[in-house]
Amino acid sequence: MPNRRPLSSHDGRPTTPMTPMAPMTPTVVKDDMNFQELCETFKNYFVEYIDTPQNMSTLKLSPVMTRLCNQLSERGHNPATVAALLWCKVHFDAEEDNSGGHGLGGSRGLACEFVASDLLTFLSGNEALEYLCYELPLVRNEDYDGNNAARDETAGLLGRRDSRNISSSDLEADSIASYAGLNTLEIAILADAKKFLSHRPVERVINGIWEGRISFWKTLDVDGSKKPHFYNKRKADPFCRLRVPKYQKAFEAFFFAVFLALYYGVLIQRDPYHITGLEAALIVFFVAFAVDEISSMRDAGTAFYTADFWSLWDVCIIIIGIAFLIWRIVGIVKDNDEIVDTAFDILSLEALLLIPRVCSLLSMNPYFGVLIPCLKQMTKDFLKFVILVVILYLGFLTTFSLLARESFTLSEMSWMLIKVFFGSSSVGFDAMREISPVLGPPLMLIFVTVTNILLITSLISLLSNSLTNMMNNAREEYLFRFSITVMEAATSNRLVVFYPPMNLLSLILLRPLRLVLSASRMRKWRIALLKFSHFPFVAAIMAYESLWPDNQTRYTTAAWGPGAGSKRMSMREGLKSFGRRPDRLQEWSGRLGGSRLGFGGAGSQAGPQAGPALLSSASSMRMDFDGESASNLKAYANQIDEHGQELHRMRTTIEQLSRKLDEVLSQQSS
Repeated sequence: MPNRRPLSSHDGRPTTPMTPMAPMTPTVVKDDMNFQELCETFKNYFVEYIDTPQNMSTLKLSPVMTRLCNQLSERGHNPATVAALLWCKVHFDAEEDNSGGHGLGGSRGLACEFVASDLLTFLSGNEALEYLCYELPLVRNEDYDGNNAARDETAGLLGRRDSRNISSSDLEADSIASYAGLNTLEIAILADAKKFLSHRPVERVINGIWEGRISFWKTLDVDGSKKPHFYNKRKADPFCRLRVPKYQKAFEAFFFAVFLALYYGVLIQRDPYHITGLEAALIVFFVAFAVDEISSMRDAGTAFYTADFWSLWDVCIIIIGIAFLIWRIVGIVKDNDEIVDTAFDILSLEALLLIPRVCSLLSMNPYFGVLIPCLKQMTKDFLKFVILVVILYLGFLTTFSLLARESFTLSEMSWMLIKVFFGSSSVGFDAMREISPVLGPPLMLIFVTVTNILLITSLISLLSNSLTNMMNNAREEYLFRFSITVMEAATSNRLVVFYPPMNLLSLILLRPLRLVLSASRMRKWRIALLKFSHFPFVAAIMAYESLWPDNQTRYTTAAWGPGAGSKRMSMREGLKSFGRRPDRLQEWSGRLGGSRLGFGGAGSQAGPQAGPALLSSASSMRMDFDGESASNLKAYANQIDEHGQELHRMRTTIEQLSRKLDEVLSQQSS
C-alpha cells in the first residue's frame, strides 16, 4: 500500500502507511503544544492546503477541512486549540487587508473560524468552558531573548533569505505575545469573528457569564485566584456576585439615573456664585465615573476597550466634564460672570452624550442592539461620502465666489450654497442672475441637479444598502455587541472591583497606604472595605436570587452545568443538542448549527422581528422548537436523529472519497 501524504509538511513527521487499523490522518496538533506552536502549526496547515479563494459552502464540504475537524474533535485535547485558530484568523485577515483583498487570506480566516466552531459542537459543557475561557499565559521576556539569539546565530549561517524569514517569524512571535493575558472569547472579539460568537455553544457560555451561572471568582480572600467555573451557591462567596455582568449593568443603570437627575438639578438651579450641594454631588459622581472608566481601560486593555461602541462616548463625557470644571473654577476664582456662563454652556453640551449613554443600556435588548451597530456603520459610510460632497462643494463655491465677487461676500455665498444643497433650490434660482447674468443660470442649474438629485439620491441608496446588509446579519451583529459588553464587565483580573461612586473610597482611603503597606496587607484592606461598603448591593442581589431562583438556575443541568461531565458528544448527540431552546432570547430558528454541514445558525434571533425560520441545510425543512407539547418535542428528536444518521453516512462517504484521493495522489507522486 502506498504511503499517504501527511496533513502538514511543516511538522516533520514521516508519512504513515494506510492500514485498516491506522488512524485516518497523522496528528497535526499535540496536547503538549503551547499556544505559539499551535498558531504556527495551524497557519502552515491552512497556507499549504488552501491556495485558492473559497466560500463557506466549499469549505464545509472540503475533505481537507473534514479531516482536520475529525482529528480535533476525536483526538484533540489541547485547550488552547480554539484560541490558536482565532489568532490565525486575525493573521490571515491582516494578510488579506495588506494584499489588497484578493480573497485568499479571507478564505483562510473563514476556514479557521469554521474549524473552531465545528470543534465546539462536540465538546461537553465543562470542556467548552475550558476552551472558551482559556487565558493565554504571560510571555517571559527571557524566553524570547533566548530564541532571538539562537535565530540570529542561525541567520548568520543560512544567509540572507533565511534572515528575512526569521524577521517575519519574529514579527509573528511579537503578534502572538501581544495577546498574552487575553482569553479565547476576547481574542474572538478582536478577530471580529461574528459567526463564531453567534455559534450556539459560544452563545451559551456568554449567556452563562452574563447571568452569573459561570463565574471567574469562587472566593473573595487574599489567596483568591481567577478561574472559570460553574456557579455553586452553597460554595461561592456571596460578594463574588458583584462581578456578575447582569448585576453590574443593573447598578450602572441606577448610577446613571442618579447622575442624570443631579445633572438636571444643577442646570435648573444654576447658581453662578456658589457651588451648591447638588453641584458638589454632581462633581463627585463625575469623578467616580472618570475613575471607573480609567480602571476599565487598564483592566481590558486599549484594544479591547476601544472595541466597545460606547467607550468613545464615555471619553467625550469625561473631556466635557473636565472642561466644565476648569471653566467653573476659574470663573469663581476670578469672579467673572462671562466665564461662569461659558462653564454652564459647556455643561449643557453634556446632555448630547449623557442622555444617549443612559439609553445605551437598551442595547441589551435585541431590537435596539441591532439598530446601534446599523447607525454606526451608516455613519461611517456617510463620512466617506462627505469627502466627495466637500470636493464638489469647494469647486462650485470657488466659481460662484469669483463670479459674484462684487455682489456677495465669501461668507454669504457659502451659506447660500449650503441652503441650496439642503433643498432650498429657490434661494439659488433667485440669486443666479446676480451672480452672473450669463453663466449664473446654467451653473446654478447644474449645481442644483448634481446636489439635490444625484448626490442626495446616491447617499440615500448607499445608506439603504448599508442598513440592508447589517439587518441581514442582525443576529450576528447583536451577539457580537453583546459579547463585548459581557466580556468587558467580567474578565477583569482584579480581585476587588468597587462600584461607582464607592470607588472613591478606595481611591481616597487606601491609595495613599500603598506606600507603607505590603501587597497582601493592602489586599486585605481592600476586601474589608468592599464588604463594608457594598453590603447593601450584595443583600439586594441575594434577595433577588431568592425571590426569582429560576433566573439563576434555569440552565445549570444537562450539558451546560456542574453535572455536565467531561465526555464529548458524538456527532448524533451533538445534533440532538440543537433541539433545545436557547438561553437568552425567546425565539430561535435556524440551521442545525455547528456541524460541518450547517455552520453558524444555532442560537437565537435578534429579537422578535428578526424574520422567519431558515431552512436547515441538512433537513431542508422548517423546524420550530416551541416546547409546547412533549409529543411534538419527541417527534422533533426523532427527526433530528434520522438527519444525524444521514449526516453520518455523508461524512463516511466523504472520508472514503478522501482516502481514494490520497491513494491516487500517492501513486502519482511515486
